[in-house]
Amino acid sequence: MARQVIVGAGPTGSATARILADQGDDVRLVARRAGASQHPNIERLALDATHVDALTAASEAATTIFMCAMPAYDRWPAEFPPISDAVVAAAERSGARVAMVSNVYVYGEGAPSPLTESLPLAPTTVKGRVRAEMWQRARASKVKVTEVRGGDYLGHGAGSLFTLLAAPRLRAGEAASMPADLDAPHAWSFTEDVARTLVAAARSEASWGRAFHVPSRHASVREVATRLCELAGAPPPKLTRMSREELEAIGRVDSIMREIVEMAYLFDRPCVLDASETERILGVRATSLDAMLRDTVGGD
Repeated sequence: MARQVIVGAGPTGSATARILADQGDDVRLVARRAGASQHPNIERLALDATHVDALTAASEAATTIFMCAMPAYDRWPAEFPPISDAVVAAAERSGARVAMVSNVYVYGEGAPSPLTESLPLAPTTVKGRVRAEMWQRARASKVKVTEVRGGDYLGHGAGSLFTLLAAPRLRAGEAASMPADLDAPHAWSFTEDVARTLVAAARSEASWGRAFHVPSRHASVREVATRLCELAGAPPPKLTRMSREELEAIGRVDSIMREIVEMAYLFDRPCVLDASETERILGVRATSLDAMLRDTVGGD
């Protein structure tokens, strides 16, 4: 049994742990709150991942450390880099490789569509720069490292602009508003597909030193909202576009929504994610949109 270490027990980290455990690996899931494991091959360990010595000890004999942790959205600059740096340092000491979860923030507002992995890193936001700098520091280390980048998440427990602002209200038959071009195609990544891509990348010798895109489904916000309501047995969506001024007003009283303002550009135009390299090299395909939405609806 290969030893694998997962840092972060959110939807992606938990799915990654389950996939590896189901494949027969010995998995150690590291999080601030351990909880109880429901899988015989998964050991949950309560640990602050910024503590390099403790993380190194937890990673002894590990093949790969999977960096799936994510601090609160409004604390990225202060809390994200120390976790990533600690993961890389622990990997250097233990001899493990590192597989990181990231997203399309690294390409910046002026990036062409479709987005490909060959695009330069040109972040135009605070959170995009945090993501890009973490990847660049990891690549500059002595560790073998790979990264997978997804779009907006769907699935049980997934956190995204749609699942935060629109989905709960639409399922309740209420009107919802999003700061988005409601009819522009947008990339939706299933948390399970993120995990499958991460595991496949970690198992491929072609991955080290490069990034892969998560195979995703493309649909407008209106299309996703309509199908979500159909699957949930809710009335047809009453969906309107939230203005920039409305979003900024909400942000003045909500620290998480304040952070969304700089990322709203991703919904102002088409956001298409080219994952053909992932499909060709890693053999991962996107789950259907209906399956993503059923998991989003049925996971509550």
